[in-house]
Amino acid sequence: MSELLKSIDARTKLAGTNKLEILLFSLGLNERTGRRETFGINVFKVREVMRTPPITSAPEMPASVEGMVSLRGALVPVVDLAKYAGVSTDTPRSIMIVTEYAGHTQGFLVEAVDTILRLDWSQMKVPPEMLTAEMGGLVTAVTELPDGRLVMMMDVEKVLSETTNYDEESIYRNIQPLGNTQATVLFADDSVVARRQIIRTLEAMNVKYIESINGRHAWTELEKVANYAQAAGQEVSKFVSLVLTDVEMPEMDGYILTKKIKSDARFAGIPVIMHSSLSGMSNQQLGKSVGVDEYVAKFEPHKLSETLSRRLLGELPVAQANA
Repeated sequence: MSELLKSIDARTKLAGTNKLEILLFSLGLNERTGRRETFGINVFKVREVMRTPPITSAPEMPASVEGMVSLRGALVPVVDLAKYAGVSTDTPRSIMIVTEYAGHTQGFLVEAVDTILRLDWSQMKVPPEMLTAEMGGLVTAVTELPDGRLVMMMDVEKVLSETTNYDEESIYRNIQPLGNTQATVLFADDSVVARRQIIRTLEAMNVKYIESINGRHAWTELEKVANYAQAAGQEVSKFVSLVLTDVEMPEMDGYILTKKIKSDARFAGIPVIMHSSLSGMSNQQLGKSVGVDEYVAKFEPHKLSETLSRRLLGELPVAQANA
């Protein structure tokens, strides 16, 4: 399994090309359907794959959290993905995928890992409403393999949000309303949980917004706004003040969306903020290489509101202001 992920650091070169690589895994034979479904996770979020180590139970954990393991001196919570997804199975979950995103490390128990698959984000489609309802919003994208199998991309941000004990109300407390009530933010994110958090932040700031479920949808919305602005004889920036985008999204990722915005004169002067759980420096540098104006990690509403306020009020980051 270490061989499977030995070149993971080199995979960052795919970013900005609208391509991704996903680690395929299974949760076990579903007793209700009699099928063994295939799921996927972006390798950017995978730190390692290992045999499941001894797990220590911990009190007052969500039902799907099996307990904690010690990895190189750090305590890491372990989530049984089959329990979390509501998959009834007796298949042992003998493999643990160690994931790292949004500054958190956690282990996901799975039945087995398959292989790493390279795809274009355009091959990842928005899941049909029936599947979204059945999986409770857990699946953000789907694609079909040449052998006919359906791969479901799991919303790891939703898993993190719902298996972490924290006071959700406190993270929105004391967010200050923006004085400029004419500002409008267009944001793109494929995660239901992330969109909900962005909306709560923007509403606390008293900022209007346009919601998009992925990069392609955001681009379509931007073109609509641009056409309206042209017909009205106005600049697009009068109607969209800022674009906030996730990185990984089906059909069009955040890097390609940013490239399209920054290469189109109609959107000149509109800042693009990248908002992602992929918080490594390599991802921030890749964002800057395609024209992103600033980067904000997810699950930090106060930092998001501070960044948006500063940009919407026309203030530069401290580092740029002192340059």
